[in-house]
Amino acid sequence: MKQSESLRLYDRIFRPRTYTLENGKTIEEKRSRMPFILLVLLAATIFSGEITGFSISTLFSRIGYFFVMLGDMFPPDFAYMSQVWTPLWDTIKMSLLGSVIGALLCIPFAVFSSENLLKNKVVTTVFKFFFSVVRTLPTLVVALIATYVFGLGTLAGTVAIAVFTFAYCGKILYEQIETVDMGSHEALEALGMGRLSSIRYAVWPQVLPSFLSTVLFCFEGNVRYASILGYVGAGGLGLILNEKIGWREYPRVGMILLALFVAVVVIESLSSWLRSKLT
Repeated sequence: MKQSESLRLYDRIFRPRTYTLENGKTIEEKRSRMPFILLVLLAATIFSGEITGFSISTLFSRIGYFFVMLGDMFPPDFAYMSQVWTPLWDTIKMSLLGSVIGALLCIPFAVFSSENLLKNKVVTTVFKFFFSVVRTLPTLVVALIATYVFGLGTLAGTVAIAVFTFAYCGKILYEQIETVDMGSHEALEALGMGRLSSIRYAVWPQVLPSFLSTVLFCFEGNVRYASILGYVGAGGLGLILNEKIGWREYPRVGMILLALFVAVVVIESLSSWLRSKLT
């Protein structure tokens, strides 16, 4: 019984089906590409593991040390909270300012990237390519470069977050613009309204709620990213987090992570409430 079921499964996957119509004609189903895709994916996974030196045995043999470190973080050192407030506020301010700057800067670039608003194919291709290039830059690398340009501190972190928000929100915005209903925009232009005014009154109201929701979602993630930027000297919680991990002061590390967790939960709850009002 099991062998017959296996044969039927083999036939369904590897052998194309043939259907006979009422007029006597036969239609042959195309052969599935799924087995080939699965084999390529499996080969790529094995090859990646060999290149990166990934070892499942090491993973399972040393995973217990993670819980040892996690246990050392509890109970947190609540007395250290007085020194966490300032870096925590720096992290939130970096995230908020960087998100606002990146979101505002991406709007004109997204307009110039939208093929339904700008008929010049060369210009839209250049701006889309620019978004792609900026999006390939890792946030940590941007923060590291910013520390050399602007010095150590929160300014470098704010610039890195602004660049990330610009690329992320800009791509989503021009894709949303390209899917809007252009009827009202064309009608306003036919009545003599200028291009910018018709975009403002016909296109922008259609994408504004989704755009604001995207910015809020990006802000949530930026709070977490900003806490990591301190590893390259870009200010925020990452500075003291890296320091305390280096000194093996795990109770204080636990206090830092607990404060970050509470801040992220509060910000995500507020952001979810705002997104529900926008949509």
